[in-house]
Amino acid sequence: MSGAITIRVPASTSNLGAGFDCVGVAVDRWLTLTAWRVESGSATGLVRRRGTLLALAPGEGLIEQGVAAACRAAGWAAPAGIALEVESRIPIGRGLGSSAAAVVAGAAAANALLSLGLERHAIARLCTVIEGHPDNVVPAVYGGAMLAVWGGREACGGTGEERGAGPLVVAPLQIHESLALVFAVPDFAIETKRARSVLPAMVSHGTAVRAAARSAALVRGLALAHPALLAAALDDVLHVPYRRQLVPGYDSVTAAAVQAGAFGATLSGSGPTIVAVSPRGVARAVEGAMTSAWRGAGVAAETFQNIGAVSGYTMAGPAAVDS
Repeated sequence: MSGAITIRVPASTSNLGAGFDCVGVAVDRWLTLTAWRVESGSATGLVRRRGTLLALAPGEGLIEQGVAAACRAAGWAAPAGIALEVESRIPIGRGLGSSAAAVVAGAAAANALLSLGLERHAIARLCTVIEGHPDNVVPAVYGGAMLAVWGGREACGGTGEERGAGPLVVAPLQIHESLALVFAVPDFAIETKRARSVLPAMVSHGTAVRAAARSAALVRGLALAHPALLAAALDDVLHVPYRRQLVPGYDSVTAAAVQAGAFGATLSGSGPTIVAVSPRGVARAVEGAMTSAWRGAGVAAETFQNIGAVSGYTMAGPAAVDS
C-alpha cells in the first residue's frame, strides 16, 4: 500500500422539510476509503469493505462509478490497477446520504491518486450527475449546510436537471449556533427508488406556492433560529405527506420531538430517519422523546446529535493535495 491515500467523506441529511432536493447538511458519520495503485493489469475495485457496507450485495459499485466519472471529467480513460478498501459508519437506506458519500469518495480518491487536477466544484457536479440530485452530494464535498441548484434556462423543465444540464450553483447556508440537529435512525431501511415512486408527478399551483414560501422560511429560520419560521419550514408539503406512510410511527415521533422542545421534525432525506431541529439546551430531551416514541411504535432506533459544522471530505497521504 505504498503511496496510498485515504479519503473521509461525511454523511448528509437533505431536504430538511421544505428544502426539497436543494438543501443539505453534512453529518458527523463517515465513510473512509483507502486507495492505492497495484499492477496495471489488475481490475480496479474493492478488496475489502467493513461497517455498514457489509449489508450491500456484491457488485454495488458506486465508489467505482465515482472513480470512472472523475477520470472521464479529466479526459482520461478509467485506469485499471487501483485497489480500494472502504469502511463506512453511515447507515444504508436510512436517508443519510450513504450513496452520495460513496460516489464522492471514489471521485476524490481518483482525483488525488491520479493527480487529475479536478477542483471540488467539478467533483460535486460529476457526482451529482451520477447521484441524480445535489442535496446530499454538495454537503459531502463542501461540508456544513449547503444550497445547491441547477442554473441556466436549459436546466429548467423535464429531466434536464437530473442529467446535469446547466451549471451547478452552490452556496453555503448559515445554521444558528444555538441549534442542534437531532437524528433518530430506525432499524429498518427504505430504498430511495421506492420513496421516489410514491411522489405525485404534479402538484397544484397552491401547493407549489406554499412549498416556495416554506423553502424561504427554512433558509431564514435556520440562520435566525426563528421558532415560527422553522415550524413552518419543517412542515413540508411536497414530499413528506406522501412518504410518511412508509415510516411506521412517523407522526408520534415527530410530535414527541416537538413536545420535548424541538422547533419541528421531519424526514431526513427520503427517510426513514427522522431529524428534529432543536435548541441545543433541550437536544438530549428531544433524543429521549424520539426514542421512546419509536419504541412505542415497536421500532428500535439509534439517536445522535449534530452540533456545529461538519467538514466536507478530507484527504490524507502523499498524493492528497486538495485542488
